[in-house]
Amino acid sequence: MRLAQLRKARKVSQIKLAMELNTNQNTISRYETGEREADYATLIRIADYFNVSIDYLLERTDNPEMNK
Repeated sequence: MRLAQLRKARKVSQIKLAMELNTNQNTISRYETGEREADYATLIRIADYFNVSIDYLLERTDNPEMNK
């Protein structure tokens, strides 16, 4: 998942992102290391927060734009 890359590019700490997503820093860390996978609802919140598509977030495409 591109979460760490997106987070660092926007200069957002794991703690700030966790607060925005209503989760904890440890969960964000585990998403970034691949120890844990985000559920569907969380993927949507992360994609919306960074304004990217879920496919981009999951590295299925290199195009970050969302199709609405």
